[in-house]
Amino acid sequence: MEVADIVIKFVLIVIIFAISLVVAMYSTYAERKIAAFFQDRIGPNRAGPWGILQPLADGGKMFLKEEIIPTNASPFLFIAGPSLAILTACIGSAVIPWGQTITIGTHVVPLQVTDINVGILYIFGVVSLGVYGVMIGGWASNNKYSLLGAIRAASQNISYEISMGLSIIALLMVTGTLSLKEIAEQQHGWHWNVLYQPVGFILFIVCAFAETNRTPFDLPECETELVGGYHTEYSSMKLGFYLFAEYINMFISSAVMATLYWGGYNYPGMDWVLAHTGPTIAPLLGVAVMFTKVFLFIFFFMWVRWTIPRFRYDQLMDLGWKILIPLAIANIIATGIWITFIK
Repeated sequence: MEVADIVIKFVLIVIIFAISLVVAMYSTYAERKIAAFFQDRIGPNRAGPWGILQPLADGGKMFLKEEIIPTNASPFLFIAGPSLAILTACIGSAVIPWGQTITIGTHVVPLQVTDINVGILYIFGVVSLGVYGVMIGGWASNNKYSLLGAIRAASQNISYEISMGLSIIALLMVTGTLSLKEIAEQQHGWHWNVLYQPVGFILFIVCAFAETNRTPFDLPECETELVGGYHTEYSSMKLGFYLFAEYINMFISSAVMATLYWGGYNYPGMDWVLAHTGPTIAPLLGVAVMFTKVFLFIFFFMWVRWTIPRFRYDQLMDLGWKILIPLAIANIIATGIWITFIK
């Protein structure tokens, strides 16, 4: 690999990292504005025009607040918990194809940090590591509410990762690859996987809500029962890391769903645009399409939060083990029959 290619790859990593942080930061603003809309309020409107500087004010508050470590907490693990949570949230974007290749001078630049042939397994590995940040933080706080939140998070993630993995197996039977880039390329035009795997998509998005601890599956941080859950004892930017990690996970989950089921960067008429505008405009338009799909999913995450009440914990487990897993297995069987006798 040439020096120029290394520099371009490094710039791409920095850009994606910065976009992830900015999206997470302004997701907090969007969350509050959408909540205000549903509740017939105005929402943030003091910091800047229409309150658009509110995330910067919140970030400044997080940085300037006092750092507190409880007396009986485990100091190293207390700091390691949120650090691991934000780290695993950020590295998930490495295998997501944000667009096709673009040409810069004599260099062809793929709009993906790395295309590994087991991209889906990488995503699942990162998701599995993310729960350790929650578990470590909850245990290290030496607080019963934090510990209960951590236990809930671990049980919830284990339960719903099984259903999510089974839903992906059916998708892999259709696509025949674990590479996110190849899956995106197969969905050229209108050949989106959601048309072939609608049940798999519904299973995946329900599990995504549980994996990101979003309402109605936010039992690990249930304020009415656990004060604040696993981050009860956290303040300043350690709390900020946990909050940022949740929104980054929501952003990455939306990107994964858009790539696996909704065509990723593909859009109808891409070949016509490529033929009439050259090898740069069409891929950049594909990036815009990809982010549009991602933002629509983020809006859906927020819409559900302010519409559906929180489940009880027994309802959460019943849904995961008694409904989603059997439905995912049935979907695999139906997909196998469809591939063997109909396709």
